[in-house]
Amino acid sequence: MGKIIRIGTRESQLAVWQATKVKELLVRNGFASELVYIKSEGDIDLKTPLYEMGVQGIFTKSLDIALLNNKIDIAVHSMKDVPTQLAKGIVQAAVLKRASYKDLLIYKNDISFLNNFESPAVIATSSVRRKAQWLNRFANHTIENLRGNVNTRLKKLEESHWNGAIFAAAGLERINLRPQNSVELNWMLPAPAQGAIMIVCRDNDQFSFNAAHYLNDSNTAICTKIERDFLRNLLGGCSTPISALVTIQNEEIFFLGNILSLDGKQKAEVEMTCSMLQFEELGTKAAEQLLKNDGQAIVDKIRNGGK
Repeated sequence: MGKIIRIGTRESQLAVWQATKVKELLVRNGFASELVYIKSEGDIDLKTPLYEMGVQGIFTKSLDIALLNNKIDIAVHSMKDVPTQLAKGIVQAAVLKRASYKDLLIYKNDISFLNNFESPAVIATSSVRRKAQWLNRFANHTIENLRGNVNTRLKKLEESHWNGAIFAAAGLERINLRPQNSVELNWMLPAPAQGAIMIVCRDNDQFSFNAAHYLNDSNTAICTKIERDFLRNLLGGCSTPISALVTIQNEEIFFLGNILSLDGKQKAEVEMTCSMLQFEELGTKAAEQLLKNDGQAIVDKIRNGGK
């Protein structure tokens, strides 16, 4: 059976669910494992908006350090939180089959404000991507910052004056917390790799890599690679309003992507298709096409602090 694989995870309910899922899958394949809990900077500071924290990988850095210091053998992440450039010495070992990639609005009383674009409302989210897309559609709405794990954010929403808050569907559904008063935002493009779980390990740990790689879903790995290549070739991080979604149908790959200004007033989009044999360069080509489709002006504006 070999060694016991130490699985690093954050302490939130969702993170533990994800790590436990990996543990169960490893057991099915004959690998013994145990969970090791690591606190991240993103879990400690729950007030500062993510885009003001000034660091990529705010939810992954502590696990990276534990991995490189040999305190754990693999780390389990929500893939959308992982920087497109992994830390030196760390490699992607597997991507699990993707769950829902959609965003949800959880509303307090009713959703009449969604059908009346002139109606004012207060919506909470810490994501600049969600904020920009929301303001692009509802220019007269107010966005409030909302931080914390899923449970904390649901509690804050319940105690607030807000009309609603935006969550990732996959996170709520995985831990059975999706409420009845929720609606899928089918018009909102997700963050690159949203809904996918990534497993990483040290680049010199072949045992852990091989064990985790049994869990890899090839189609999800292809889709998320393209989405993350698109992100990396534009600006790259959680603090940029970049969205991407790749789907595979009948051996054909469909790509949708966009970038918005921070205030949501400007938007550039790209749509491309290719065969499964051509996926390697699709994310890069889509980014190049987007920059030609008015995206460069938005990128320059964001680099100048939104001005």
